[in-house]
Amino acid sequence: MTVLIAGGGIAGLTMGLTLHQLGIPFRIYESVGTMKPLGVGINIQPNAVRELFDLGLEAALDRCGVRTKEYGFFTKTGLEIWTEERGLSAGYKWPQYSLHRGKLQMELYEALVKRAGPDAIVTGHAAIRYETKDDEVVLHLNGPDGPLSATGKILLAADGINSALRAQMYPSEGEPIWNGCVLWRATSRGKAFRTGASMILAGHDDIRFVAYPITEPDPETGEAEINWIAEIRRDPESGWRKADYNAASDIQTFLPTFANWNFDWLDCPNLITSAKEVFEYPMVDRDPLPKWTDGLVTLMGDAAHPAYPVGSNGASQAVVDARLIGSMFQKHGIGTKALQAFEDIVRPQMTKVVKANRSGGGPDGVMQMVEDKCGGVFDNIEDVIPRTELAAHAEKYKAMAGFSIQDLNNQPPLLTLP
Repeated sequence: MTVLIAGGGIAGLTMGLTLHQLGIPFRIYESVGTMKPLGVGINIQPNAVRELFDLGLEAALDRCGVRTKEYGFFTKTGLEIWTEERGLSAGYKWPQYSLHRGKLQMELYEALVKRAGPDAIVTGHAAIRYETKDDEVVLHLNGPDGPLSATGKILLAADGINSALRAQMYPSEGEPIWNGCVLWRATSRGKAFRTGASMILAGHDDIRFVAYPITEPDPETGEAEINWIAEIRRDPESGWRKADYNAASDIQTFLPTFANWNFDWLDCPNLITSAKEVFEYPMVDRDPLPKWTDGLVTLMGDAAHPAYPVGSNGASQAVVDARLIGSMFQKHGIGTKALQAFEDIVRPQMTKVVKANRSGGGPDGVMQMVEDKCGGVFDNIEDVIPRTELAAHAEKYKAMAGFSIQDLNNQPPLLTLP
């Protein structure tokens, strides 16, 4: 009997590719009528890259992204707090990628259709609710011609932060929780900075700028497509456009705040003014749940563990979720035991990640530490925070999120493949 997957984002598509690789029948139901590349830049960490490589997608990742070489934190004036090598440069067996989320989604979609056929994913069908009957589960959907249902052996809810299936499990949960920060996100053509494949964060908890290239620099102009995020904290009680999750925005809303952020190596105002279109997002997450699995149904990806995007871990964990579920199917069969085994591994880990990202325990926490200690002004970072302490902070998060270099390099493959 078929495995049902609600949602055709990164989690759902990776799940479909994994099930196809294992020879397990499945069908994905996606709410949008036509798949197209949406979103902006994301990072895929080596723990997820390993899984995508095992799905035969190395060439696809190289087509739609850049192999990240460096990750760094800076003050609001561009002073270096902490930088570290990433991916292959750091000693991982697999690279880290900076790429456009929509391009990755389309690569996954096209690979799925090529391998499993066009009937593997049904678009224009939004998951509404589920019900279980003995040893099967029924997924109720809204399609272009009205309500309909699908029956399967289990149901995987990969329908995102606003998951209808999560809402059924927790009907009193309400809307995602906003912390007062507003993000303005876009891409712009600009000069490649530092290594040419660096991801940087500058500022502190109340104001920051994030930038990284998602294409290789043009050999003639030196310009790349740069993904950037401008972030400002507002009063959470002000109701700052909290309902707008993907709203186009006028750059004059936030450009004056970053008018002087022109570092020797990065011109933030120029990136902002060069963007063709800028989108506004509230910084939201949800409280960790006490349980993800309801019999033959479990949550995965952002439906299970939406977190602030401060550790570049969300899309990576969605990929790892899919592969772990596949691994549990191999070990326990397709049923509740496998779903519960997946939850028992991932839910405690992601509860820690969600809480760390909220409390400053994420890797970006060093930016606020420096702001608190010296206002972001120093001659030598060692006089503010010893580098050994900065290194320990970075390693603690990698270990918690599942991509510590030594642990990952020594970890056996998640799935047993022929």
